[in-house]
Amino acid sequence: MTGAPEPIFLDAGEAALVVEFGRSIEPAIHNRVLALDAALTKRALPGVVELVPTIRSLMIHYDPLVLDRAALVEAVRGAGTGSSETRPARRWTIPCCYDPEFGEDIASIADQLGMTPERVVALHSGATYRAYMYGFLPGFCYLGGLPTELTVSRRVTIRPPHPPGTIMIGAGMGLITTFAMPTGWWLVGRTPERMFSLARKQTFLAAVGDEIKFDAIDLDTFHALESRAAAGETVAKMTKLP
Repeated sequence: MTGAPEPIFLDAGEAALVVEFGRSIEPAIHNRVLALDAALTKRALPGVVELVPTIRSLMIHYDPLVLDRAALVEAVRGAGTGSSETRPARRWTIPCCYDPEFGEDIASIADQLGMTPERVVALHSGATYRAYMYGFLPGFCYLGGLPTELTVSRRVTIRPPHPPGTIMIGAGMGLITTFAMPTGWWLVGRTPERMFSLARKQTFLAAVGDEIKFDAIDLDTFHALESRAAAGETVAKMTKLP
């Protein structure tokens, strides 16, 4: 396909280049990020240290003593920066408990949006998300695809730390956490699955670009799955997409 806007090249210090494809959160932009990431990974350019795909850009860490900026930009253009028909290859169905013990902000979200708590849960669990990026802390999985009906601004005040595995929403996005920390997001549930584990061969459960679905479970099921996950079992289900 042709006609996609040209990317913007931004320096991040002296040893990193950001290739930015847009300013919004949408699959078409993210597809271009993933396509460039795959192309550069395949080329294995000498001097490229690390590729970091994000929601709308690809950060390229490089050694300027091996590969200068101009040559890197030329290589990026040669790898192709047009639009892409990249599709998710896998779907992860992740168990999520929306019990008030974990989804303590559901009632507040429902009140803000003029709907019932049950409707909030139905909308959240019924959507198909995309893993757009990992960032901020290891394994923090940022999700696009949140239903527009659940759009709420971030919290005005920061809340105290919450446990790992908390599932949150805010500003039109979703997030699955991996470490306890204060946050300005809204808590809607918790998963027993570990999105990040150094003890697992696949450290990050889902790859960037994978689809994510949430399977609503009750409190008893959560505790049963939590015990299995703590023992090292992957309790989320993976399906390969056509």
